[in-house]
Amino acid sequence: MRLNNKYLVILLLLMVGWVFPGCESREVVTTVDDKPAVPAYGDTIIMGTGGDASNLLPVLASDSASSSVNSLVYNGLVRYDKDLHLEGELAESWEVSPDNLKMVFHLRKGVLWHDGTPFTSADVLFTYQLYIDPNVPTAYAERYRQVQKAEAPDPQTFIVTYTKPLATALESWSVSIHPKHLLENTDVTKSPLSRKPVGTGPFVFKDWVPGEKIVLEANSNYFEGKPYLKRVVFRIIPDPTTMFLELKTGGVDHMGLTPIQYERQSDNFAFHRDFRKYRYPAFAYTYLGYNLRRPMFQDKRVRQALSYAINKKELVEGVLFGLGQVASGPYKPGSWPHNPNVRKYDYNPERARALLAEAGWRDSDGDGFLDRDGRLFSFVIVTNQGNDQRIKAGEIIQRRLREVGIEVKLRVIEWASFLKEFINPGKFDATILGWTIPIDPDAFNVWHSSKTGTGELNFIKFVSTEVDELLEKGRRTLDQKQRKAIYDRFQEILAEEQPYTFLYVPDSLPVVAARLHGIKAAPAGIMYNFNQWFVPKQEQKYLR
Repeated sequence: MRLNNKYLVILLLLMVGWVFPGCESREVVTTVDDKPAVPAYGDTIIMGTGGDASNLLPVLASDSASSSVNSLVYNGLVRYDKDLHLEGELAESWEVSPDNLKMVFHLRKGVLWHDGTPFTSADVLFTYQLYIDPNVPTAYAERYRQVQKAEAPDPQTFIVTYTKPLATALESWSVSIHPKHLLENTDVTKSPLSRKPVGTGPFVFKDWVPGEKIVLEANSNYFEGKPYLKRVVFRIIPDPTTMFLELKTGGVDHMGLTPIQYERQSDNFAFHRDFRKYRYPAFAYTYLGYNLRRPMFQDKRVRQALSYAINKKELVEGVLFGLGQVASGPYKPGSWPHNPNVRKYDYNPERARALLAEAGWRDSDGDGFLDRDGRLFSFVIVTNQGNDQRIKAGEIIQRRLREVGIEVKLRVIEWASFLKEFINPGKFDATILGWTIPIDPDAFNVWHSSKTGTGELNFIKFVSTEVDELLEKGRRTLDQKQRKAIYDRFQEILAEEQPYTFLYVPDSLPVVAARLHGIKAAPAGIMYNFNQWFVPKQEQKYLR
């Protein structure tokens, strides 16, 4: 899943954001220097992806696979640059009033939708109305409901007014703008644009073969200039081993390596010659989330016990091969909102057994498993197919929990079914998933008690009056020092309640075929300048 409209790249995945300006960032490591080359138009890049998209209308999409495609098809008014600073995209410029309650956006002229229709402020106003429409099942309405008034006084001006300051107000307009002329007076849940999107972005939708591929082609009328690459193909390959074989044989040009692939399977001359590897802290964390509607997880002592029973360092070493770090909360270590002083859950099976006993779970019949009131302590962890790290983490967790007397079953499910049948309707015991980490620490959509409905992001059903109050206050506070204190307390509560066992923050390990040039790693990663990637004429592989 993605976690922002365009950059929340995320329910689940990586669910799959929270990263911040000013955070410490490890220098990107690449195996081959980017040699000077002459930019040229043409060629195709084949992107390996573990899951198929679910919906190509951003207002309805909440998964990372959909977000990856949508980010190339659509634009927002603003976006983050390579250094994680906001810059204009569809907006040329903007002014913010001294009281931070009003923003005036001045839009680019000459921008066209992919069908040739001119883009105007009416599309922005329509997008706002779409997000606040109670009949539109979107997970991202909250920030737009804070708007008191939205206006489009002329085709190139959009004005938005708030009743109270909103820390993420400007950032919220990175939302993908939707085409009014194609969606107005329609039921968006039945729109053909869910399968055949029309945006203003650098690439135009061409084809979608479910479970196989999604094809985009360069937008020759793109307002920032035609992308160098002629075509982008997203190949759906759920198994990372199969995807890696496809990479080595030329069937894939870009993928995220698993730690074992990065460390042990790509350290040879031929691979170094044909590919470039990169490494930097991912804008994500992985967690074990508990369905708090299940009786066995309603006692926080049980959740704390499970966290003590899991060896997080073992996961970092065994699953990530050391390419990551232990997580203790929803913010990345080293970032300004991160609170390093929260309660920690270092591996301690004895403490886990004691807490479970306090909660009434004992091995009353001597079979090696805990029980209470005649019921065995047994539950199922669900996770998604195509993410080898989560599956391996689940297997290790399963073994560790067995050692304290808990029976755990692991079920791996195809991505679309995983979301539709288990996560969105809340039909699971526990799940191993990940969130991407957005730039701003506003965590309202994931943790506020109003976001526990079907298809919303607080799908574990966490409810805390104090957390609700903190999240409300945090989003209204503009001073970073004051916000820091608010989010520090928020993390203290999560650490005490343990609705998630926060597992690890992985390193991002992308690899790209060496014929692709123009890749410049930065705090934002490598995809921020994708439109400038190119293949020199003499190295082009796909000539048609």
